Amino acid sequence: MKTKRKASSQVRHDIIGWREMVGLPDLGITQIRAKIDTGARTSALHAERQELFERDGVQWVRFLVPTGGHPKLSMVEAPLRDERDIKNTSGMPERRYIVRTTLLLGRHRWHIDVSLADRLKMEFDLILGRTAIRGRNVLVDPGGSYLAGNPKGKRFHKETERLSKIS
Repeated sequence: MKTKRKASSQVRHDIIGWREMVGLPDLGITQIRAKIDTGARTSALHAERQELFERDGVQWVRFLVPTGGHPKLSMVEAPLRDERDIKNTSGMPERRYIVRTTLLLGRHRWHIDVSLADRLKMEFDLILGRTAIRGRNVLVDPGGSYLAGNPKGKRFHKETERLSKIS
């Protein structure tokens, strides 16, 4: 059976490596090493001392995240987006909190949902799953590393300056 081929569009895809430096400015993370894991559906961020609380009738979560600076961990608060069972690296489901944050990957900027997990024994504090990069015109080169360059963006740098003045 012969199938029709769609006319190839001229969409430009940026190539990223299997590991990249990214920023999560909403969480005060200027740079963090991330593993791009197309085998994982959901992204996961190392978070310690997770605590639910309510603010103005909305569920929030407070947690410690790796900042890459000094101190190594910073307390962050974010609205709770969801709570769901996610398979851990051993394939066992575990209940995790989900928050939404801005991702900076090279020159790209978009919002992602990220689960909060204990990744203390893992090499990367952040895993970017396939839903985080789906539809974003990026392709993963499994043999390449740090191809996107450092996170960029005027707002990101202004936010970084603001956070450094607070610390």
